[in-house]
Order: sequence, then structure tokens, then C-alpha cells
Amino acid sequence: YVQALSMNQRIGYARVSTQDQDLDAQVDLLRNAGAVRVYAEKVSGVAMNRPELGVCLDDLERVERTSGASARRADADALLFAGP
Repeated sequence: YVQALSMNQRIGYARVSTQDQDLDAQVDLLRNAGAVRVYAEKVSGVAMNRPELGVCLDDLERVERTSGASARRADADALLFAGP
């Protein structure tokens, strides 16, 4: 069970392009910026299938539906990105 996010919480998405790269610095950056949940994956930027990004966006939409407010309208406050 994963706790539901509220409208005033931030989520983050970190990505590196290769398996050799390290996600730790990006995850730390997102956490330090206030992300309560961070989705991270190692996948090429040209890849069409990014499962963690999909879950991240699903969570953002879920917050939007349950709060009655538009999280997308406040993307800069609700969703943080780090990556190449």
C-alpha cells in the first residue's frame, strides 16, 4: 500500500540514460527540493516505454481527481524533474 498524495505534496521523476549511470545525485536533489515520492528509472531518452514516468503521471492525475483541483495547472509546484 502506498499512501495517497495530497495536493500540497511534491513528487519527483529522475532518469538516466544508461545502466552505468547513477541516479543517487538526482534523487537526492529531488528529495532536497521537497519531493515526498521520487520515481526513478534507467532508460534512454528516446525510449517510448518509461514505466516509472507513467506511474508518476498517474499519481499526479489521481491527486487532480481526488482534490478537485488541477495539479497540472501548478506543475512547477507539484512535479519536479531531474535528468539529462
